[in-house]
Amino acid sequence: MKRRIEFCMSACLALLLGSAAPAAAADLVIAMPNWPSGQATANILKVSIAKKFGLDAEVKELGTLNAFVGFETGDVDIQPEVWQPNFGDIVKKYVTDKGVATLGARSVPAWQGLCATPEAAATIKTIADLSDPEKTKILDTDGDGKGELWIGAPTWLSTGIERTRANSYGYSANLTLFEAEEEVAMAGVDAAIATARPMVFYCYAPHHVFELHKIARIEEPPHDPAKWKIVGADDPLWISKSTAATSWDAAHFQIAYATGFGKKHPEIAKFLDQVDFSPEEVTKMSYALEVERQAPADYAKKWVDDNAARIDGWAKP
Repeated sequence: MKRRIEFCMSACLALLLGSAAPAAAADLVIAMPNWPSGQATANILKVSIAKKFGLDAEVKELGTLNAFVGFETGDVDIQPEVWQPNFGDIVKKYVTDKGVATLGARSVPAWQGLCATPEAAATIKTIADLSDPEKTKILDTDGDGKGELWIGAPTWLSTGIERTRANSYGYSANLTLFEAEEEVAMAGVDAAIATARPMVFYCYAPHHVFELHKIARIEEPPHDPAKWKIVGADDPLWISKSTAATSWDAAHFQIAYATGFGKKHPEIAKFLDQVDFSPEEVTKMSYALEVERQAPADYAKKWVDDNAARIDGWAKP
């Protein structure tokens, strides 16, 4: 009887220890940005890599700067959307100077700036109009006499640059610049359109908002590199030290991966170099996640199934 009790106790202990054992670590880590197309792409890469190369990836929500730091420490392997010129300094530091990160061979053309709803665009057409308090008072929603302008999510580097642009152009003096997550801001755009309320906000493309609404882009003179002096974001005072009284330069984004990961898995590095999303596809990703409320993982599984032949082409040796 005693031996039976000891056996049962041993079996129970083994069962408990086994259930407490940590799950096996993923084979690689994909950093996921906090905007819709980046979330979709991160999961598409996860599903595709599992299907074609048999490796399990952990998708981890992480900002671009922290992703590049992770490339150097070995904690991150892939980042699906690196925007430039936004992260030009980061790319120079980790790709050009340190060589710990590699940019994918293909990129998606993009642009960014300020946009207006139809009611706002009737009065505010150019960047200079934002410095006219008589014109921007139509953007006032809280009765303090100053209009409001969404400049981006708190964690986006572009948000700091938009604050710099507002300071440099001068319209920060008569506008309240506010930061909020993109989902909140886009809900605000939807409400503004529905109620015919004027609104001006930071915008970028590819993006689903241009599929949903008639949005006007605020006009600016062509980009002038001499007026664009953005200090590296690793300086705590970078916004106050920067100036940007000009429009954004032409933008693009692309995949980045750790150089060490590429050497260890050259077949996956080659695959990443072949990934070629179009602006229209990126817009559809944004629409699916933000408007249709599809979960990124679910969207990715269907996308991979629907584009099997294309993924096969990306993975060809």
